[in-house]
Amino acid sequence: MFGLEDVFASGYYGFYGLPGMYYRLDPTYLLVIVGAVICLIASANVNRAFRKYSGQRCRRGITGVQAAQQILAGAGIHDVRIEHVSGDLTDHYDPRNKVLRLSDSVYGSDSVSAVGVAAHECGHAIQHQVGYVPIKVRNAIVPVVNIGSKLSWPIMIVGLILGSFNLLNIGIILFSLTLLFQLLTLPVEFNASGRALRILEGSNMLYEEEVRGARKVLRAAALTYVTAAVSTLLQLLRLVLLFGRRNND
Repeated sequence: MFGLEDVFASGYYGFYGLPGMYYRLDPTYLLVIVGAVICLIASANVNRAFRKYSGQRCRRGITGVQAAQQILAGAGIHDVRIEHVSGDLTDHYDPRNKVLRLSDSVYGSDSVSAVGVAAHECGHAIQHQVGYVPIKVRNAIVPVVNIGSKLSWPIMIVGLILGSFNLLNIGIILFSLTLLFQLLTLPVEFNASGRALRILEGSNMLYEEEVRGARKVLRAAALTYVTAAVSTLLQLLRLVLLFGRRNND
């Protein structure tokens, strides 16, 4: 699927077409392709790991919701609701409403994957409770990032139409806020997984080999955030190269 940024390239870059028409292939589009490929690989990897350990039931028979209840209680957190949300891998913690939502494949499942994912989301609730700085900073910039992501492309399009490099630069800066958000997300996700695994190891909810399986699931999930950041970085680099080229022209 083509993004709005491809509007910038149309008419300037492309390929050899009909007789009498000439387009040049935009080499920077390779950056977008590379980003898309690594994201697809990471997504396939986490789905594969989750499916594998979804088929491995916990010998203690604990479900995702039961694991979440035990972990939250053990951390002294009694004001967080646990809700069932539809979908697969749609699990998340909502700090504003203090709600931990577990998906169809996690909530009532007694698989290793389910317990691992539930523990990870509890890790976010614990971060919120103890005032973990990276998650506080990330949550604080969410409104700015949302505005920047919505305005970046329209501003760049207007800048391109008007030939205003100032507007183009502003659009790129706004787009870069998405990358900043993703970079701040990395320590938040890795820390939540670390907390989850330490709890699972010390609580006896899972046997040792089951903890290893949960670790593989959470590691694969964490890599999706890394690849998302890399993909955004490549898109940002492409924009800089495209507009830098126009500046030079």
